[in-house]
Amino acid sequence: MTGSDPKADLHRYLQGAREALLWKLDGLSEYHIRRPMVPTGTNLLGLIKHVAGCELGYFGDTFGRPLDEPQPWFSVDTEPNADMWATADESRAMIVGLYHRAWAHSDATIDTLALDTIGHVSWWPADRSEVTLHRILVHMIAETDRHAGHADMVRELIDGAVGLRDGNDNMAPGDQAWWESYRSRLERVAQEAGQN
Repeated sequence: MTGSDPKADLHRYLQGAREALLWKLDGLSEYHIRRPMVPTGTNLLGLIKHVAGCELGYFGDTFGRPLDEPQPWFSVDTEPNADMWATADESRAMIVGLYHRAWAHSDATIDTLALDTIGHVSWWPADRSEVTLHRILVHMIAETDRHAGHADMVRELIDGAVGLRDGNDNMAPGDQAWWESYRSRLERVAQEAGQN
C-alpha cells in the first residue's frame, strides 16, 4: 500500500474501537450503565473500567512506563472480576476519566516507541511474556473490539439501541417493523432446523 504507516493504521483501529465502546454509554442513566444484563454480570461501565485497566497494564507496565495512579481492583487481594464493574462510589465521570487518561498514557507509549520495541507482560506465561509494541497494539485492538461487541449486545438489551458509532450505525436499512419481521423469520428458520 502506497503511503501506509503500519503504526498509524494500528493506532487508528485502536482509537475507533475505543470510541465505539465509550459511545455505548451515551444517553443512559447511572443505573443502566451499571446494569448486569447477562448471567455473567457484564455491564457497560464495567467493560470500560476493564479496558482502561488493560490499556494501562499493556501499554504502561509492559514497557516500563506505569501510570502513577492506583487501580485497587487489580491488587492481589481483591475479589475476582473487581475490574468488571463499578462500585456505587466509582462514578461514570471517574471511570470515563480513567479511560481517557489511559488513552493518553497509551498514546504516549505508542508515539514514543517503535513497533519492534520489546516489553514484558508479567502476568503472561514466561514462554510468551516477551512481546513487541506491535503485538500489544494488535492484542489491545482485539481486546477492545471484543468488549465493544459485548457492549453492543448489552446496549441492545437495555434499550434497543444498536450501531457501530455515532453517525455510522453500520446496520442494514429497515424500520422497527422490518427488524421485527426479520427476527421472526430467523426464529422460524431456527425452529425448522431444530426439528430436523
